[in-house]
Amino acid sequence: MRRLLTINPWLYLLCFVLLVGAVLGQQYRLFERVWFSVQEWQHGEQWREHSLWLGDYRVAIEAKPISGISDVSALTFDPDRRTLFSVTNKPAKVIELSLEGDLKRTIDLQGFGDPEAIEYVAPGTYVIADEREQRLVKVRIDDATRVLDAADFQQLSLGIGRNGNKGFEGLAYDAANQRLLVAKERDPVRIFEVLGFPHIDDSRPLALQVNTDPKRDARLFVRDLSSLDFDAATGHLLALSDESRLVIELNAEGKPISTLSLLRGQHGLKRGVPQAEGVATDDEGTLYLISEPNLFYVFRKAQ
Repeated sequence: MRRLLTINPWLYLLCFVLLVGAVLGQQYRLFERVWFSVQEWQHGEQWREHSLWLGDYRVAIEAKPISGISDVSALTFDPDRRTLFSVTNKPAKVIELSLEGDLKRTIDLQGFGDPEAIEYVAPGTYVIADEREQRLVKVRIDDATRVLDAADFQQLSLGIGRNGNKGFEGLAYDAANQRLLVAKERDPVRIFEVLGFPHIDDSRPLALQVNTDPKRDARLFVRDLSSLDFDAATGHLLALSDESRLVIELNAEGKPISTLSLLRGQHGLKRGVPQAEGVATDDEGTLYLISEPNLFYVFRKAQ
């Protein structure tokens, strides 16, 4: 009589643990993060000299509430006014903040369905991203601005991989190359490069081009994208992920070279950042961050 083959139940358990570990590792991009840590350790001294090097940053202002505001999303630095701008979508508003996170004013938005990002592109000129419609709107803001109606301004709609409310979530502007970088939140994570919008020079014809970089996007070991920021001094891009609790610095070739963790105990944080939605840097390298519902953070490089 043939004997039945028996398998040790511990082997079943081991296989199950390995399977779960593989799934979680893929879902949270753990293998890529471990490999990046090895690369960062090997090349750290070389990369530090030519980058922001986020590992050296420490929190200076932590979780400061922005009075009278909720549902903040995105952040951009205005070098002319030396203030920060953000947007809220319930209700739809642009808000202006001091560099210490104090509310200076609010501007009502009309004709915007789901504003999720705002980006400074030139003196008095900004782009606002409407997430679900995948629409970009060029607006003008000055001291007297109290209301912005989307119908009054230049617009661009991009129906690229539309996926409900997983649309445009972050903006960054490279002024030297006049390119607008647009982050798609997830499913899949993407960064689009838009050339020709906003149309700054009315004396020249509109020439629109949209590019992607699949290799760069594949290197983004994050689960989603919440915000972008372009640092003109280094030519590097910052990508913020809420779900991965991470800011990644990408060099000009799109390769990750440094990170800033938003978990408790990292970079001096007493508590983890609950829902990071916006990141910006100023011309002195100071990093600003906001989190829903209304929390403001400042990180500065340790001397």
